This record gives sequence, structure tokens and C-alpha cells, in this order.
Amino acid sequence: MLLTSDTQLNQKSYYEASVQRDPAAPPLQGDLQADVVVVGAGFAGLSSAIELAKKGYRVIVLEAGLVCSGASGRNGGQALVGFASGQEPFEQQLGIARARMAWDMSLEAVDLVDERIAEFGIDCDRVKGYLYVADSERKARVLEADMQALAKQYGFATEFSRGPEVQRYLQSPLYCAAAYERKSGHLHPLKYGLGLARAARALGVQIFEHSPVQDIDRGVRLRAKTAQGSVTADFGVLAGNYTLPEFGPRVAPDINARIMPVGTYMIATAPLDPALCKRLMPTNAAVCDNNFILDYFRFSADHRLLFGGRVSYSTRTPPNLQAIMARRMGEVFPALRGVAIDYLWGGFVDISMNRAPDFGRLGQNLYYLQGFSGHGVALTGLGGRLMAQAIAGQAERFDVFSALQHRNFPGGAMLRMPSLVLGTLYHRLRDAL
Repeated sequence: MLLTSDTQLNQKSYYEASVQRDPAAPPLQGDLQADVVVVGAGFAGLSSAIELAKKGYRVIVLEAGLVCSGASGRNGGQALVGFASGQEPFEQQLGIARARMAWDMSLEAVDLVDERIAEFGIDCDRVKGYLYVADSERKARVLEADMQALAKQYGFATEFSRGPEVQRYLQSPLYCAAAYERKSGHLHPLKYGLGLARAARALGVQIFEHSPVQDIDRGVRLRAKTAQGSVTADFGVLAGNYTLPEFGPRVAPDINARIMPVGTYMIATAPLDPALCKRLMPTNAAVCDNNFILDYFRFSADHRLLFGGRVSYSTRTPPNLQAIMARRMGEVFPALRGVAIDYLWGGFVDISMNRAPDFGRLGQNLYYLQGFSGHGVALTGLGGRLMAQAIAGQAERFDVFSALQHRNFPGGAMLRMPSLVLGTLYHRLRDAL
């Protein structure tokens, strides 16, 4: 399954147009030795490399394309507390004490983003503030119950509003309830990711681009093989997520079926009047609704509305995508109907069946981080930290996540995508009702 639309649309992204990349690193040539080989130079792989290098390990990162050329470099830029799954899988499988540990670590994940921005001087347009919104009375009740549960069980407070009070946070006729919190927020993901790559290199990490790993020989020492070379290491970290089966179907077939590539897409308007942006969203927060097929949006540092959604579970780019997304944006903000759209882009993120992150080990020395399910901006950093701790012999926190049970997507390689499309149609109908 070649996810070609990922590459094609990503090349047209606002993020790529607003950064200056360093010259590409050369592909791996020959056979090298390391303490740890990391597969993937997105947020998860780079975060792992930074944490490991700080602990004194010699680290080599192998990236199939360019640094942060996948989901890390073109997502919504929302750094969020919590998990896409909510707390339910943690509470049901692990009990309330370990569920609280997981929640507290999700708060740490957001703090870690800010720590790395400060430590490495990463200029990535970081803004704090987040709005959860609901567009029907039924969804408003769900949102309020969720916020009350977070306050009661985990001590996480939000400002909840209904009816006209919502307009204090968001000038939109679409939403009837909102919950505002100040911990989460947003940033320019590609600027952040390129900053992580520079930080990793400064710590002595070697990064090879255009070096897809085709296979890994497992054993007491691992050997990751590319078309033109290999890396032999004591430990390995798989951080390629949905791209692993595409570039190296033999690398980790035992976990491939536990995640699914899901397409998500974004548009960016032309720069808007700053006064209009301030009027439409006085807090300059990132926003996401609580639909199953959700919309998410925020303003960029140069006053563009970045509007995302229109999820696709079929790996095919939806037709008439720009017109459909512009129309939805106009429903959220009637004042922006007819504004110019400068950019359209998108690609795939990895989701797990229960939307909880999937961290674990294959054997004794091969670790994996996947299943971030749309919460990867912050959780990837946490995953890298926990994985490095586990490699160093302190696995208690990593094992909070590795203890979660995950199921394969149903239907096998041929039928799981059509099954998911049918399920999505059902949830679209529920959202509409």
C-alpha cells in the first residue's frame, strides 16, 4: 500500500512553505555500529534520540524521507493533554491508580514540549490555550460530563460555557458549548521538528535521510538494513508508525495490524486582518470539536486560519477537497466565507483501535512507539523519554503504557480498510444527527 497522496499533498503545505530546511543529510552508506538505532526521524524518533544521547548512548537515526516529512511535519500543531482514547482504556485495564499515572504523564508531555523549546532555543510560534467545543445539545452534555470527570478524578479544571457565553471564546454560530483550558495549546510543528533535529545533531546523533529500513535482523544485537548499508546496535527503536509496512514490510509484521493510516487534511487562508482574528478567537486558542469525524483549527503567527478535518479512512484523497473544507470553514466562521485559500495539504496519521498510544517491546531489545492517534505533538516526546528510561533499566513508567492491551484492526490486510470506511459512514451519520 503506497501512501502517495501523503507525499504529494505534503509538498504543498503551509508549513513547508514557511521554513528553510537545512541541506538534506546523505543516505546511509556502508555498515556502522551504534548503541541504539532509531527508525524514523519524526517527533517520536527525534525525541528518542535526544533522550538517549543525553544518557550517553551512541545513536543513529534512519529516516525513509526527510526529517519530519510525515505526520510530524504537517499536523494541526496542537499540543494536548490527555489521550485520543480518553481515560477509559487506562481505567478499565490498569485501574485508577495507574490511570492517574498516565494522566499525569500526559501533563508532563506538554511541559516537555516547552522545556525543549527553551533548552534548545526552538522558535516555533508556541501559544498556550485550548478550546473543546460541541455543536449540538447532545454533544454539549457529553463534553460537560467529560470535563466534570477530569475535574473530579484528575483535578484538571476547565472553564465550561454554554449558549451565548461561548461567544466570549469563539465568535461562531455553530457551537453551543465550549470548555477552555490553559495547559494545552499550539505551535508550528515543522519548525519544532526541525529544531529537534538540530538539537539531536548537536548532542552527537547521526541522522541519515532517504534511508528506509527494509528489514531488521533480531537477536542479542540488532542489524537494521537499508538498500545501501546497515547499522548494528544493542537496541532498536521503531518510530516509523504507519510508514513501517510501506517501506519495510518485514521490519515489524507483528505490530503492523495494530495501527491504521488515516488521512487528515488542512487548508490555510491568505493572511487575515489581525483585528478580525482577535475578534473571532479572543484567546488565540487551538480549537477542536468533539465529533467522531472532527474539525480542528487555529490561527498561525502570520494571521492565517489553519483549518483541518475531512478525515479519510480509505487512503484516497477525497474529491473536491478544498471546496468542501472551505465550505465547512465558512459554517464555523461566516465572516471568512469567500476568503482566499493559499494552501491545501494533508496526509496520514496512525491510529490504534482504541485510540490509546501503543508502546512496547519486541523481544528484549527492540522497542516501538506508535498509535498516537492525533495526539502526537506532545505524546511523542513523552514516548521518547519513557523509552530511553526503559533502555537504561528504568521501565516502570514505560510499562504503564506497554501494559495496555491492543487489538488488531479487523478484516486482515484486504478487508480492514473497507470495514473501517463503513464504520466511518456510521459515525458521520451520528455526528450529523
